[in-house]
Amino acid sequence: MKTKIHATAIVDSRAELDSHVEVGPFCIIQGGVRIKKGSRLLSNVIVEGHTEIGENCTIHPFSSIGFPPQDMKYKNEPTRLVIGDHNIIREYSTIHRASVGGDGLTAIGDNNFMMAYVHIAHDCKIGSNVIMANAATLAGHVVIEDHAVIGGLVAIHQFTRIGRYAMVGGFSGIGQDIPPYMVASGARAKLFGPNTIGLKRHGFSDATINSIKKAYKILFREKRTLKDALKRIQEDLPATQEIKLLIEFIEKNKRGICR
Repeated sequence: MKTKIHATAIVDSRAELDSHVEVGPFCIIQGGVRIKKGSRLLSNVIVEGHTEIGENCTIHPFSSIGFPPQDMKYKNEPTRLVIGDHNIIREYSTIHRASVGGDGLTAIGDNNFMMAYVHIAHDCKIGSNVIMANAATLAGHVVIEDHAVIGGLVAIHQFTRIGRYAMVGGFSGIGQDIPPYMVASGARAKLFGPNTIGLKRHGFSDATINSIKKAYKILFREKRTLKDALKRIQEDLPATQEIKLLIEFIEKNKRGICR
């Protein structure tokens, strides 16, 4: 199957489209864009800038991909947006290329589901198998790790991190890091314990979930300092991969940990 470009679409001659790419009605693809095989732009999608879209992605109508960052310091420097494979980006989503305030790259992994009206700002780093519900909004430099779930109408402050397998409830405001494996919610979000249901759905063993529950209790329910709590976890709990990742995430935080 060859690349299919609708008669009403506008594709810059400098854009690179692999085989099996489909460009639907009224789409606009500007120079500097590369789209890999099997990806589809359904209709009325605009892609510009130094943007790469991976294989077998589907981008729904009225999405804007690779536009300049909403950063007043940006002066049209050659920054990038890279989107991985098998991503679904629903209607009216906006994903911006990076500013010059980071490493020059906005990056999205594989197998992510971005629902309608999602906004991913400049310099964000999204892992793989992430779900972002309708109107979830990321400010600049946000990190979302693998398998996280972000509810609808969530606003996440710049430079905040959401750990792997974490879940953020809808209509929440996130101003501090959410540790891996946890549930957070609220207008000024707070933690509500481990994401037990999500962990079970992903095949975590009862022993692993119980270990995460014990770590949560030590960290957030025993009125310890983080330094003391981390020391207690290392002394009392088995050094599983999950516990190591939890400790590492907390030790690297800069904005503070949601409590």
